[in-house]
Amino acid sequence: MIEVLVVDDDFRVAQIHAGFVELVPGFRVAGRAHTAADARAGAAGVDLVLLDVYLPDESGLSLLPDLDADVIMATAATDPRSVRTAFARGALHYLIKPFTAEELGERLQAYARYREHLAASAELGQADVDRAVRALHTVPRAERRAVKGQSSVTARLVAEALRRAGAPRSAAEISDEVGISRATAQRYLASLAQSGRVRVTLRYGSTGRPEHQYTWRTR
Repeated sequence: MIEVLVVDDDFRVAQIHAGFVELVPGFRVAGRAHTAADARAGAAGVDLVLLDVYLPDESGLSLLPDLDADVIMATAATDPRSVRTAFARGALHYLIKPFTAEELGERLQAYARYREHLAASAELGQADVDRAVRALHTVPRAERRAVKGQSSVTARLVAEALRRAGAPRSAAEISDEVGISRATAQRYLASLAQSGRVRVTLRYGSTGRPEHQYTWRTR
């Protein structure tokens, strides 16, 4: 399990990003921090830090070299200097807010592949290092499209959100949780229903118009 610290000055944004992380299999949120001081204390023992630039007590860019963990920037800072500084000081990726669960999920899965390549041997040759770097920055074609017109990352995020819910969910609820449009959520949920992994029922509201409800099949 890859342990992640989410660092953002806005507790609501930190909560959203933590929820995105928890949707990706193999990752667990070890904690959330809202200041640089808390991030320094909380980063001990974690594998990865999602780091904002704008923190109340110190810039995340000045904090970055002090963290004994891999770092993905997750920030609204869009100026070229911040981007260059982040990479120069060791950031592996730079995500500009707001981003979706799918966008973060792609980076996290690439990061997991990168770690797997580096852990494959006690001693690495140049080809091993090159493969690890490519894995970090590439979404393989087979993983990019599970079926025509669909992203396997989004499919996994939608499935995991529904599985974790443990109760019927509408497309609107899933779209809010995963960070995709309602139409996209409906498309992926319909695909899961066709595959037999999801059960579809109807719920009638006060207007009498039925709403589809999706439930993950446990068997």
